[in-house]
Amino acid sequence: MVAVFSWQSDNFLQRSTFTSIANQIPDLTLVAVGMTFVLVIRGIDLSVGAILALSSAVLGVLMVDAGWSLWAAIPICLLSGTVCGLLNGAVSVGLSIPSFIVTLGMLEIARGVTKKITDSQTKYIGSAVEGIGEPLPYIHLSPAFLLALAAVLIGQFLLTRTIFGRYCIAIGTNQEAVKMSGIRTEPYAVCVFAFSGLLCGLGGLAQVSRLSSADPNAAIGLELSAIAACVIGGTSLMGGRGSVISSFIGVLIISILQTGLAQMGVSDANKQIITGVVIVVAVLIDALRNHFRR
Repeated sequence: MVAVFSWQSDNFLQRSTFTSIANQIPDLTLVAVGMTFVLVIRGIDLSVGAILALSSAVLGVLMVDAGWSLWAAIPICLLSGTVCGLLNGAVSVGLSIPSFIVTLGMLEIARGVTKKITDSQTKYIGSAVEGIGEPLPYIHLSPAFLLALAAVLIGQFLLTRTIFGRYCIAIGTNQEAVKMSGIRTEPYAVCVFAFSGLLCGLGGLAQVSRLSSADPNAAIGLELSAIAACVIGGTSLMGGRGSVISSFIGVLIISILQTGLAQMGVSDANKQIITGVVIVVAVLIDALRNHFRR
């Protein structure tokens, strides 16, 4: 894609293009890291966009309406995301309700709470958070992107080099076999959803730092982009297989695709069609790969 877009557009192959892409993807990257773990255990989380919006709204309300400092408000922002994720996991796992239904309900609840606490108005925070989203001198990358990159590396380490990650993969592969081996799967599944919620809180912080405001309508459809990034990166929708680094590559693929198409003057409607085709092709490849592995 880089080669094609560089050939078709004179302005694509420039440092400013790639640094701009990097500084615009921290929120999607953080959400995709958590979504990778959820998909690995054969779950799904449709509430990540709403939880991100709620977390950013909490940050905005505390700083604008209550007069809190940034560093005092950040822990509450992260806590709100974590609590939402924890509730998703507790209800889904504890009551054996499909995560699709539970997180769909959380999507509506979180959106409603977000609009209620903000009175459906954008909270303009201003320069107090810009330092997190502003590119650093010399490297031209924002602290938010570096935070997202650190989350990718930590997530990959957790998934591939720890007992927690191996149990997650085992749960997604064959949960009953894991239970029969004497391992309680419920705490691990709940922790995965809580971890996803925490990363949504970090994503909310990253988004607010980039926009300098908390928008109650932010991140609508972000859950679909996160799932698409994970699937394009090779994480299986059937559970048991995934890679955080590959999901990050999926985020880059989507972002480069959208940026390149925009520079070529492709309309928004056609951009959505092309992105959708890429996602469908990725799912078909995943299905074929699963078929030949049987």
